[in-house]
Amino acid sequence: MKQYTYTFIITLFTVFITFGQEFVHIKDNNFIKDGKPYHFIGTNYWYGAMIGAKNGDRARLLKELDELKAHGISNLRVLVGAEGGDQDYTVTPALQTEKGKYDEVLLDGLDFLLAEMKKRDLTAILFLNNNWEWSGGMAKYLEWNGYGVVPNPNIEPNTWPQFMNYTKQFHSCKPCQEDFEKHMQFIIGRTNPYTNLKYTDDPTIMSWEVANEPRVFTKDNEEAFTLWINSVVNQIKKLDPNHLVTTGSEGKAGSNDDIATFERTHKNPNIDYLTMHIWPKNWSWYNVEDERKTTKTSIKKTLDYIDEHIQVAKNLNKIIVLEEFGFPRDQVSFDRKDPISYRNKYYKAVFKRMKKAIKNNEPFVALNFWGYSGIGKNTPSDGKWRKGDDFNTDPPQEPQGLYSVFTTDKSTLDLIKKYNLKINK
Repeated sequence: MKQYTYTFIITLFTVFITFGQEFVHIKDNNFIKDGKPYHFIGTNYWYGAMIGAKNGDRARLLKELDELKAHGISNLRVLVGAEGGDQDYTVTPALQTEKGKYDEVLLDGLDFLLAEMKKRDLTAILFLNNNWEWSGGMAKYLEWNGYGVVPNPNIEPNTWPQFMNYTKQFHSCKPCQEDFEKHMQFIIGRTNPYTNLKYTDDPTIMSWEVANEPRVFTKDNEEAFTLWINSVVNQIKKLDPNHLVTTGSEGKAGSNDDIATFERTHKNPNIDYLTMHIWPKNWSWYNVEDERKTTKTSIKKTLDYIDEHIQVAKNLNKIIVLEEFGFPRDQVSFDRKDPISYRNKYYKAVFKRMKKAIKNNEPFVALNFWGYSGIGKNTPSDGKWRKGDDFNTDPPQEPQGLYSVFTTDKSTLDLIKKYNLKINK
């Protein structure tokens, strides 16, 4: 009898531990975590693994993770690592310094970040590649495979159209794709020495994301793009059936500004959920010369954009996350001492729309604002990022402080906390 009792207790304990370690999954139009719907106002925290490195700033990381937890921010969208790191306006140090060669210190930083997130019951969206130059990404794979030096559009005389035409070639570059596949296999197959968990067995990872903002680019490239994105998604599922997979698309904006293209390129059932990104200033909805009027315009266009994408999610029977959106400080200031009144109005409108969607069982269930910079320092006079400076949520090609939410932005953080409580009642 004692033996049976002992066995029963051990079994119950095992079930309890397993239940507490449940992978985030999707059921009934919701993310599910620990048996309950999982809605979140999370953040973009792309630099987390970099400050988690032994030569980074672990004290800062721990302090920021505690602050995020205190404000109900439970989901972080994180860059696995940069490629190259040998141009101005790009992230340095790089995780993959050369094709297939890795900085072990930065790998350890990713391990450490995930271990510390696990202690705080936070979840991670990990993106594996980047459409843009600021972390190397697809363009760097092309350079490594003989397509010439990346025409960084931030460095004259290079232009954005030139860069996008260059990067478009990735979708047809088989050696580039093979190198990226090896990278995926290497990262997804990793074991975290801090937790002794394989990445494939770690519930801290909510999902794998193919890339930051993979774009179709042109109509004639849709077939090549779709073949590539489906191939990668299917490979990730084979490597790791435990975790969710998404693409990282901007939505309509990354699909030749055509919502039908977005829908066509996201039919694969292995794409577990959809994503959308919204940038009012970058898309010229917002104008600093008339902040009051164009903030209202930005809100209206944002809500329309969300509604369009909710319909696609319904059509495909998937849920959708607004995983990037940002709004500047008043007068586009980079100084954390300046007001954030228009940003707060914009954030509140987005939060209210998601709350309404959750109440009405619409498939818009979570979001990640861009983004959290915590206690990071910047130089408001010019906003330039220079090697050795603190990382902020604004990547090196953008003015530091442009979209950053700092620790000192108490009103914004309080608003986030308030709505995180509302959507999880």
